[in-house]
Amino acid sequence: MLPIKIIGTGVYAPGEPIDNIELKRLANIEFEHEKTEAKLGIYTRHIAHLRGINETTADFATKAAENAITDSGLSPSDIGLFIVATDTPEFITPATSILVQGRIQKGETWASTFDVSASCASFAIALDNAARIMATDESIEYAVVIGVYNMPAFIRPGDAFGYTIFADGAGAFVLQRVNGSSGYIAGQLLTDGTQWDYVGVYAGGSKNPITSKVIKEEKWGLLNLQRLPGDRNVRLWPMVVEKLLAKANRKIEEVDHFIFTQINRSVIMDVMAELNQPESKTNFVMDRYGYTGSGCLPMAFHHAVKEGKVKRGDRVIMVASGAGLAVGSNIFLY
Repeated sequence: MLPIKIIGTGVYAPGEPIDNIELKRLANIEFEHEKTEAKLGIYTRHIAHLRGINETTADFATKAAENAITDSGLSPSDIGLFIVATDTPEFITPATSILVQGRIQKGETWASTFDVSASCASFAIALDNAARIMATDESIEYAVVIGVYNMPAFIRPGDAFGYTIFADGAGAFVLQRVNGSSGYIAGQLLTDGTQWDYVGVYAGGSKNPITSKVIKEEKWGLLNLQRLPGDRNVRLWPMVVEKLLAKANRKIEEVDHFIFTQINRSVIMDVMAELNQPESKTNFVMDRYGYTGSGCLPMAFHHAVKEGKVKRGDRVIMVASGAGLAVGSNIFLY
């Protein structure tokens, strides 16, 4: 077990929540909101541009990180590592983590920064990297890992699929290298790059720069090129949990809480049933935030802690999957 402890958490979502009825009006779309609520479990979400709020990825990430730092009782100058986990960055370059460090620490410091972009698995992978870096570099006592999502910035007008699911938000952990009962136990990753052309943002990089032709043909922004297999996460998540537990030499009965990608409530319930675990061992935040991609794991964990569902000494598993295909998972003692 690596001696890395979570000492603070924070979340941020822009503006007042938007319910499904108001979303139809603000986004000028039509959809079966009863189905969205019953199956996905999404009732409200936060979308900056639909509220006329001039905030984007770096703003969300900075505010979530500041809230986590305040929660930890630290000063911004204490942080030696900033990692931003997202596939909706502020810019292609420079990295969003660099902007966040500048806004929080106000200038040149000895802090390290980098981004992790592995679609919606980014936060789980970033947390695993942060724990391993801190465990091997004694000069870094504190780190901030931020999961942030701004996919609505890439949704084309009239895209009911995009607007009903994706939302803005960020969550952050403050980590400390410390000897004690808490610690990072293990991570397990899974990748299948042959699935790159299912859903994503394919314009704006070196392969397909943004041109007038791309805009005219509506090949910019979020594109759903192929239908994702409906049972993908129900198949993947139990398999990943089993592999992670074997790697960590733990039994599933020893796990106190599970947090999964917050895109579909019914899928999470199916997975918990497959794992033969009670609903009380998991929690949901998609009802209030919609789907916040790389931000949803730390946002769900934050609320689980603040609502008393996760307590000190609890063993927690987090699993996130995203387009590409990438899956990340973690097991730690809170």
